[in-house]
Amino acid sequence: MEKAARKKALWVVFLTVFIDLLGFGLVLPLLPIYANEFTSPDMEPGMIGLQLGLLMASFSAMQFIFAPFWGRISDRIGRRPVIMVGLAGSVGFYALFGWATVQKSLTLLFIARIGAGICGATISTAQAFIADVTPPDKRSHGMALIGMAFGMGFTFGPLLGLLAVPDGNSDPGPWPGYAAAILSGFALLLAIFYLPESKTEKSQSAAKSMLNVAGVRQALGVPTIGLILLSIFLCVFSFANFETTLSLLIKGSDGEETMGFESSPFQLSWAGVCWTYSFIGFTLLMVQGGVVRRFAGKVADSNLAAFGAITQILGFIIMSLAIKNESVGILYLALATVVTGFSFMQPSLNALLSRRSDPGKQGMILGVGQSTSAMARILGSGLGLPLLGISLTLPYYLAIGMMFFGVLMVISAGRKGKDFVVDDLQSPSDSQVETDAESEDSEDQSE
Repeated sequence: MEKAARKKALWVVFLTVFIDLLGFGLVLPLLPIYANEFTSPDMEPGMIGLQLGLLMASFSAMQFIFAPFWGRISDRIGRRPVIMVGLAGSVGFYALFGWATVQKSLTLLFIARIGAGICGATISTAQAFIADVTPPDKRSHGMALIGMAFGMGFTFGPLLGLLAVPDGNSDPGPWPGYAAAILSGFALLLAIFYLPESKTEKSQSAAKSMLNVAGVRQALGVPTIGLILLSIFLCVFSFANFETTLSLLIKGSDGEETMGFESSPFQLSWAGVCWTYSFIGFTLLMVQGGVVRRFAGKVADSNLAAFGAITQILGFIIMSLAIKNESVGILYLALATVVTGFSFMQPSLNALLSRRSDPGKQGMILGVGQSTSAMARILGSGLGLPLLGISLTLPYYLAIGMMFFGVLMVISAGRKGKDFVVDDLQSPSDSQVETDAESEDSEDQSE
């Protein structure tokens, strides 16, 4: 694909992912609050917490199951049809989410989140699309586009949610779900008319012969890929403790116990919850779009990921201090620090995973990476809410401990292995970059 066509394709997939994630960012901050509203007042507090944990985990559980499936399918038939199927499904299930709020049905809410998780698992196919059209040394630039799309979705999505609660205090209605469905519909139209196919005839036929269990085992048997997947799991698991508990933490309970959790020092309104998530999205957008992309290709992906992991540890420490000091100002400093660390870590690990993978198996391997992230979110969600019930700071202490191991795994993954070699043309490996950063800088400038 020529440079101009490749650049256009990248921006089309960016806009497609952004519009779809705009709907996701609109719904996510209010999800625990919706669920709490629909639970029976006679239910035991512990059961309510378990029910919320399952609701939060249901989305990730479906991603765990379906991300490798969509990846393998996209290796066989191409990226474009898989992305469009995912967007079409998002339209239907976000609409169902809105209807569930009208019916005040927790069962329909579960079905909507399960369906959205199945359709949202195609995000790994969007990552594979980027891997198809970018050279290895520019891979982290491309992966950061997905992060920017997440950031913009989380910046503007919650603000759109305020349309459903204009006074900032009323209970949210069905329109966040309906609006998310409309936005996903626009993304689907964009994909239908403007999204090209990134897989070539040659690579598709090659992928057909690799779609078997033996091929998966062979790909995952590469030691460096296993280390990268373990790094992704540890880092995302820690972040899941943060993102799962945040809505309930900042909403608080107005001095009374809610779902058995001790009263939070932060008593934000509905509008405050939305503005907080917008702040998170804006930070993610600025860091990945303005900082990470500048360092990508000049600093080794593993070094960027390790820096992000260490920054996350610092953020979780600050988060604990914010709770103990009951300080909103320190809370926002903690949010900015945690999200900055995640902004460095996530695209760098995905880029490293892509560079170490056989191009004919990009969809499958990135799908396994997405599945690993989903499993980490499931376990993180499952532990985060019960730990919050014991102590507001306990989820973040666990995250700190897990991230120490995550840093070690990231460093180990970066030092072992090399980039995948195609047709005897080997791009500079990440380990080579680490040992000779000056040489990489000159190569980047010559390109």
